[in-house]
Amino acid sequence: MKNKENQSSFLFHKENYIILLIGIAVIALGFILMSGGGSDDPNVFNHDVFSFRRIRLAPTTIFIGLGICIYSIFKTPKK
Repeated sequence: MKNKENQSSFLFHKENYIILLIGIAVIALGFILMSGGGSDDPNVFNHDVFSFRRIRLAPTTIFIGLGICIYSIFKTPKK
């Protein structure tokens, strides 16, 4: 019994950490989709800043990634 107490136990199981890493990767993908749109000439406005990818797709991807991370925290392991 004492040997079992000395074993280090993680807060979550392996499945939870894998799902959490997937969520973090989806969030990173959202930030990558949001990047760019700069202009070489400061006197010229680049209308690509307001593209579908930066206004709709990237924030939606980030929110989906946050949802995946929250799911990984609340997921209970099978016994």
